[in-house]
Amino acid sequence: MRWTGRRVVVTFPEHIGTCNADQVREQLFWVINRGAIELVADLARTLSCDFSGAEALARAHHRAAANGTRLRLVVTADPVRRVLSFSGLDLLVSVYPTVEAAVAAGAERPEVPGERRSPGTGRSPHRR
Repeated sequence: MRWTGRRVVVTFPEHIGTCNADQVREQLFWVINRGAIELVADLARTLSCDFSGAEALARAHHRAAANGTRLRLVVTADPVRRVLSFSGLDLLVSVYPTVEAAVAAGAERPEVPGERRSPGTGRSPHRR
């Protein structure tokens, strides 16, 4: 986990599934509840993610939206992309190929004091 101001990048394990999905969700909730404005979930090293992992990410998306946190995902593995696509999560949360691209997307839209931010931007610009 790397904090830069109120932006945080959380790096995930190689596999997200029933054995660790609750831990993933709780870690994301913890970050959101600590006041992160931007949360980049770095799944670049994640090779597999089952539907319990996608559910954990979806619940984090809902918590982020309620708290005004912008959530972005970094995904490189096709199996993970497929699970996000099947679950529809890639329609709610923007997906990027690198952490740098996800962070840069946040820099393009600076925070406006008092503004209520909408989560995700719809369909991912990097979806295949």
